[in-house]
Amino acid sequence: MLLKNARWTELAALRNRIFVVPLGSLEQHGPHLPLFTDSLIISEIAERVEQLRSQNIVLLPVQWLGHSPHHRRFGCVSLDFDPYVEMICGMCDSLVNLGARKILLLNGHGGNDIPCKAAQRRLKSRFESIADLYIVYATYWNLAAEEFQQIRSSPSGGMGHACEMETSILLAQHPELVDLSRAKRGGPGPEMGYRTIDMLKPLPFSLVSEFDEISDNGVIGMPEFANAEKGARFLDAAVGAVVNLLDEMETWQFQQRRQPPSQMTK
Repeated sequence: MLLKNARWTELAALRNRIFVVPLGSLEQHGPHLPLFTDSLIISEIAERVEQLRSQNIVLLPVQWLGHSPHHRRFGCVSLDFDPYVEMICGMCDSLVNLGARKILLLNGHGGNDIPCKAAQRRLKSRFESIADLYIVYATYWNLAAEEFQQIRSSPSGGMGHACEMETSILLAQHPELVDLSRAKRGGPGPEMGYRTIDMLKPLPFSLVSEFDEISDNGVIGMPEFANAEKGARFLDAAVGAVVNLLDEMETWQFQQRRQPPSQMTK
């Protein structure tokens, strides 16, 4: 079910479904991919998932405005941290008001990670009394990490941003938007030790960097390994992983079964 096509008289009947909110960005993706890359990819994944589970989920339009201040020196349209957290909270507030009790924030942009988790904590406290409310945040490449590892050809450091995976998916879905003649690797590669950046291998430390401090061309990874065949496989793996999560979420009732802490007596 697409929420944008629903009429208000139909909303009450949707409350038992999982509401899926795709999260993207509008930011630079190197010299060879469009600014809308993250939003295009997460939209494609979410729309395929909706087709497979149209009776089980309610899909919102993609939220293209992301948290991307680290890309500003190359180019982006972005919300700062606090406004982004408030936007996520506002969307979830609205969905809860519609009757939603299971919400999946389906992410397609790494910069959205920290503010979305901050919003989750705020919402958990705000709706403490609603025991059957589950607000889940998941990024598609983390859900499909095992499958992605089998599909990729690049070594560690090859998949990060405008990389083998993202370039492959765009080649499979929107080849007219890809300029492979300008696709060059960038960012800290496998020779950089602890500084090697790869979306399937989180860094063992935290450091806030502007994107131009870690990449000369706006790329992290190795887009030269990309091809359309791999792009189709990456998409299939992502869709399958999201469907698996949704199928499991449908069965969740563990919060309702929780018992309040025993009252301490003097």
